[in-house]
Amino acid sequence: MSKCQSVMSSSALRALIRKKTHGIKNTSGLAAGYQQANVVILHKSLADDFEAFCHANPSPLPLLYRSQPGEWGCPPLTADADIRVDCPQYCVFKDGLLVSRVSSLMSYSGQLQDMVSFYLGCSFSFERTLREAGVPVRNVEQNCNVSMFRTSLQCRGVGQFQCPMVVTMRPVPEEKLDIVAQITHLTPLAHGGPIHIGDPAVLGIQDVSRPEYGDPVALGPGDVPAFWACGVTGVEAVQSCKPPLAFTHSPGCMFLTDREDSSVSASTSPPEPDQCPLTFSISQQPLHYSVASKAVVQSIRDLEKIIGEDPGERGIHALFVQDELLRSCLSLSHSSSVLITTGFPTHYTHNPPEETDGPPGAIAIAATLQALQKEVAIVTDHRALEMNQRIMEDAVKKGVIKTAVPLLSYQGKSPDSALHFLCHDGDHKKPRFDHLVAIERSGRASDGNYYNMRGVNIKHLVDPIDDLFTTASTIPGISTTGIGDGGNELGMGKVKEAVREHMPNGSLIACDVAADFAITAGVSNWGGYGMACALYILSLCPIHQRYLHKGLGQPHPPTQDQHQAWAASLPTVAKEEDMLSILVQHGVRSGKTGTLGMEVDGLTFHPTHSDLIIKLRDRTSQRK
Repeated sequence: MSKCQSVMSSSALRALIRKKTHGIKNTSGLAAGYQQANVVILHKSLADDFEAFCHANPSPLPLLYRSQPGEWGCPPLTADADIRVDCPQYCVFKDGLLVSRVSSLMSYSGQLQDMVSFYLGCSFSFERTLREAGVPVRNVEQNCNVSMFRTSLQCRGVGQFQCPMVVTMRPVPEEKLDIVAQITHLTPLAHGGPIHIGDPAVLGIQDVSRPEYGDPVALGPGDVPAFWACGVTGVEAVQSCKPPLAFTHSPGCMFLTDREDSSVSASTSPPEPDQCPLTFSISQQPLHYSVASKAVVQSIRDLEKIIGEDPGERGIHALFVQDELLRSCLSLSHSSSVLITTGFPTHYTHNPPEETDGPPGAIAIAATLQALQKEVAIVTDHRALEMNQRIMEDAVKKGVIKTAVPLLSYQGKSPDSALHFLCHDGDHKKPRFDHLVAIERSGRASDGNYYNMRGVNIKHLVDPIDDLFTTASTIPGISTTGIGDGGNELGMGKVKEAVREHMPNGSLIACDVAADFAITAGVSNWGGYGMACALYILSLCPIHQRYLHKGLGQPHPPTQDQHQAWAASLPTVAKEEDMLSILVQHGVRSGKTGTLGMEVDGLTFHPTHSDLIIKLRDRTSQRK
């Protein structure tokens, strides 16, 4: 691309391309501010199915125009077009096989009389807006085509069109991810926002230096690979259909339209909070970012503030890390199988020694994860397994949770027990769970013992479930969360220095085992309730749901049945009362002096808890 070409209008560039002496290798960086289009040309007998295929997969195949048979122009996109000569290069397919690349289709004019041209949006369209926003476009800087990869993601099939999605990869400086997501989200006809940010292997891409289409693009220092759905998916569709004759643009050699890129006008005014994506790192191994709207992010931050109230005035605010609830729930939203653990035997002289804080929150998390179609299991101390099974049965009978959660125990009898518990056949590439959650679970201190807040060693009552968390930290693809209210709970090792400095007996009791996310709550149950509400809010966020499903299929709001199931899973005052009643019936005692003090029909219950649940539900209902 010459400097002169980079500032030419789209119409001037089309005229230059028609002369076939232009030397244009690809159209990235050209016709700045105007839409570019992928092109697929098929026999008219396949046209209806391909149009339906585009509508079923709007992220990779945003349809700009469908021509009539034998129509060379495309009036909505430009008044002056001849699709036979207006792309720098074309691919010719026979029976689904690429047989040649040509600079003109004029010699096929006879066959084209019975063929239909499809013009599909292209991500080259938003490159100018990115550059004007200060985002480096590495492929333009490196004077090469963008990298395009065949993924392991299968498009929604229609008729004979069954193929994987193709994506483009653009290296983006980490500090620019938000603005990139916001600009491209507003360009659905240019594939919209990224469908994945992070490790290419998540998409089945093994080596970013070896793209199936286009050129390798080098990442700069601090760059993160970001991936967009790509119109070259149409090339894959042609190959899957195997028509006797078909044509496409050559990847990177687009049709240049005279239609203004929508991101140019959209970038002049800030988007509404519901239409403003924000990006968050949720894993470093593998590298993985997630996305949610600014409005949803603020709602979950509000929940985090509510659950962080400190009724015991123990100074837990010193342990608070902003957005741990948000990041944990984003990670959980991407998960498919979750393992929860709870149980703090603080009443070491009683039988059972457990407290009421923890199990209600664990059940609330499990109920919402079930409603969201996640696999869920709970691991507990072997000595408490039978009691917890009875508690679970009663919780189902009372309607606190819809379906009983499988209960497991772990005793760590051999050095590799944790690995075999977490992974099929002990293979770290085959994890059974992709997220572990500990809520009010006694955590191992630096001296190997387990302490309650008074500094009493309760190690003899605790199985080494901490080993599952330490082992999970070495297995790519498993994330962990700890929920606590004092710093001696499993997972709170992430904030152990703050625990040692600010909490009573902190230097002794501080848990030494860190989770990826450490959620601090005034009472740990509140953290569980907040997590359930945050997951529900994310389930109603279109920006997050599109990203979660990697842009596949049509973006649909949840059905009425789905919405009702999700809403029915949320914590309520009645559910907590039922759970506390069940726990008391099984001999479980309160563990928080001053936080569960009111007698209700013989069980301890405090108005603070009902007030908090009402606050959480009120804040959650605002996102419906």
